Amino acid sequence: MPTPVSLRDSTQIVLQKDVATSLKRTLTEQFVLSVVEEDERCRFIGSPVEIKAASQYLARQGVRLR
Repeated sequence: MPTPVSLRDSTQIVLQKDVATSLKRTLTEQFVLSVVEEDERCRFIGSPVEIKAASQYLARQGVRLR
């Protein structure tokens, strides 16, 4: 059975706000994602399929994800 942490990791991408600011428009235009802005970070939330595709896009752009 999946754990809450693994489910959360498959449905969101968390980026530092300075990185997210330059990518937010592109990510929300190309993928079906919701954006939650916090003090120093930004969470992009979506289905596991959208998160995987967005993660691959970010990797191609040279953005490191943990």
